[in-house]
Amino acid sequence: MEPYLPGTASLLEVLDKKLMVLLRDGRSIIGILRSIDQFANLVLHRSIERIHVKNKYADIDIGVILIRGENVVLCGEIDAEYENRSNNLQQVSTEEIFDLQKNEAQKNKEKLKFNEGFSLGNCLDFLDDY
Repeated sequence: MEPYLPGTASLLEVLDKKLMVLLRDGRSIIGILRSIDQFANLVLHRSIERIHVKNKYADIDIGVILIRGENVVLCGEIDAEYENRSNNLQQVSTEEIFDLQKNEAQKNKEKLKFNEGFSLGNCLDFLDDY
């Protein structure tokens, strides 16, 4: 049994392995962990940014990237066997994923705009009329 390593020291076990890192801004970065420091700053090699929209995704090559530890929300090793199994996701071109992303953002914006009209005050005023 391997000893437990607290904090960023636990990342030493996954050096030179493929990781997925979720950033504070919502981006997903996949790459091989080459270096870490005491602040959980990560250096990833052969990196890609994976963009998901519903059941479709696209990968954008990044290369080598330095990620500040304060921007990391979650990171974990990718199981190569699991990754190679077929799943419900369909890979598409970057142009298509950007179009899908734009359409989703527009839908969300319309939902927010629609919901803004239904504030608690408006609902109470509506009920007072009855």
